[in-house]
Amino acid sequence: MSWSGHWHGYGPWIGPSAVYGKEGGRRPAHPNGPPSVIDPEDKKQQAVLDRYREAASEFTTGNVPPTMTGYWLLKKNQISDDRTWSDLGIVLAWLTKQYEANPPFERPDRQQAYATLDTKLDYATDVLPRGVDVSWVYYTPSERLISFSIVCCPNRFHPEIACPLPPS
Repeated sequence: MSWSGHWHGYGPWIGPSAVYGKEGGRRPAHPNGPPSVIDPEDKKQQAVLDRYREAASEFTTGNVPPTMTGYWLLKKNQISDDRTWSDLGIVLAWLTKQYEANPPFERPDRQQAYATLDTKLDYATDVLPRGVDVSWVYYTPSERLISFSIVCCPNRFHPEIACPLPPS
């Protein structure tokens, strides 16, 4: 299957796994809109509505990675010219730079915890030209989670999401 497009880089996001694990703010607002409050006196219904609004706002304005890489294209505040590319070599250099600036933690027993940089780059080299997004997520030596992604645009898995910033 052939793909023709460009790539956007997102991240790095570095933070606690508890924040990353809070999925509500990592999903876009539901297409049907917020839940209805049938009884204005029902505090449980109001709490659900309030949490929906909070999560929708977190997704729109926050920098925590979304649950699906293609959803990055909806986060207009995270796009930039210097992370929009048509050249795969530049994409791979950006991934390498992020990885080297924030290497993964090393296990105390010296066993390998994650795939090597070369393995990750080989995979990215294979799949990005075919329109498959790449997301690297791992723990750093400070026990913080790091996430950075390359999103293909147009996105094969979310074709309904328009490009937020075509390459110049």
